Amino acid sequence: MVMPLHTDARQSGAPAEFDINPLYVRLAQEPVLKHALPRHPMLPDTAYQVVRDELILDGNARLNLATFVTTWMEPQARQLMTDCLEKNMIDKDEYPQTAELESRCVNILADLWHAPECMDATGCSTTGSSEACMLGGMALLWRWRERRRSVKAATDRPNLVMGTNVQVCWEKFCRYWQVEPRMVPMVPGRYPPDRPGGGGPVRREHYRRGGDPGLHHGRQLRAGERDQRRAGPAGRRRRPGRADPRGRRVRRVRRAVHPARPGLGLPGAPGGLDQHLGHKYGLVYPGVGWVVWREAAALPQDLVFNVNYLGGQMPTFALNFSRPGAQVAAQYYNFLRLGFPGYQRVHQACQDVAVHMSGQIAAMGPFELITEGRDLPVFAFKLADPAGDGYTVFDLTERLRTRGWLVPAYTFPEALTDTAVIRIVVRNGFGRDLADAFLSDLDHHWRALAAHPGSQVPLAPEGKRQSFAH
Repeated sequence: MVMPLHTDARQSGAPAEFDINPLYVRLAQEPVLKHALPRHPMLPDTAYQVVRDELILDGNARLNLATFVTTWMEPQARQLMTDCLEKNMIDKDEYPQTAELESRCVNILADLWHAPECMDATGCSTTGSSEACMLGGMALLWRWRERRRSVKAATDRPNLVMGTNVQVCWEKFCRYWQVEPRMVPMVPGRYPPDRPGGGGPVRREHYRRGGDPGLHHGRQLRAGERDQRRAGPAGRRRRPGRADPRGRRVRRVRRAVHPARPGLGLPGAPGGLDQHLGHKYGLVYPGVGWVVWREAAALPQDLVFNVNYLGGQMPTFALNFSRPGAQVAAQYYNFLRLGFPGYQRVHQACQDVAVHMSGQIAAMGPFELITEGRDLPVFAFKLADPAGDGYTVFDLTERLRTRGWLVPAYTFPEALTDTAVIRIVVRNGFGRDLADAFLSDLDHHWRALAAHPGSQVPLAPEGKRQSFAH
């Protein structure tokens, strides 16, 4: 008698999943629920395919010319991140070596910025630069309040002075912590808002209005001084991408606030590419940022929580709690892998590509450069004659999307809302070959639009067009 070596699932009453899984036949008969849990489980390969099919509708991150965050890392770094995905960065007793790598990264950054306590630096990793800005702003706000209380002065009207082109995290900080933002406007033809030799006026009314001292981004003023506290982030990545060389922008702000004491304050978020400055180029996938204080005294202890958690006392200062340690391991890998010369070469290569691209675009004819990419590897350009060309930068970026290029087009802030630009960010992994492919597509599409002035039907209706929203 021959005995069967298997049992037919249909006869056994087993769930209707097949060893050979006709995925798309099954999904046609029973579509996956999108906003509720499915009624039945599915095979892992089935679930993977369903999710992957949707994700292929995303843009290609390598062709994303809008973002500053890293979109390429070496295979060894990716493997390290995979090894650490399940490690919770906050569980420092359970993962002491991951915590040690975080501490080393903080010390390396402190040494890079010549902090006197670089071997025992004060700082931590964050989920990104925005959280780091929030933490830095909180520390400044708490220190300002302490100093005001020490002289029995009011603490209810802090303010922060910044250009209208700052990243939105500073506007969030002001709203969340009830700090009055005082915005320095941009000026037509001088796009950085307060760059020496160009930019908007930095007037004393930005600081004195109302008469109450506010918040200062940097070293504190002496008790009783009547200056408004101010912020001076040096890198303007949100708009044209021009940096503040040697902190001159912040020095100009100092002079406007207190001409007799021009040495007060210090730059905020750094910009630039030389050995003194760097911005947003830690070369790690999204999910990590860093905040470091020059001295331990600069971080008010009232903001540090000592938590008895999972086996020991743990000091913590962050807006978040649980998060993976993968990005911290990847950051330390990069520090070891590249060293100072490696980072310098990577950034120089990015800048070389940016300058090459901006030069080629300037030579095409219809474009006018706003920046060239010589400060940060970021540049912006606009149509030289938008009224006469018969198309807009938004039409152009929509056409570029048909080739996979994700390019931001946007208007400048208040006082310059009639100026619309395209901005390009060059990152590690975007080399000369990809740059030339983009330039070829850009040249093709502007010529196609120019050949049919006034008759071009937009690829998306007004109000539905993709644009820059970081």
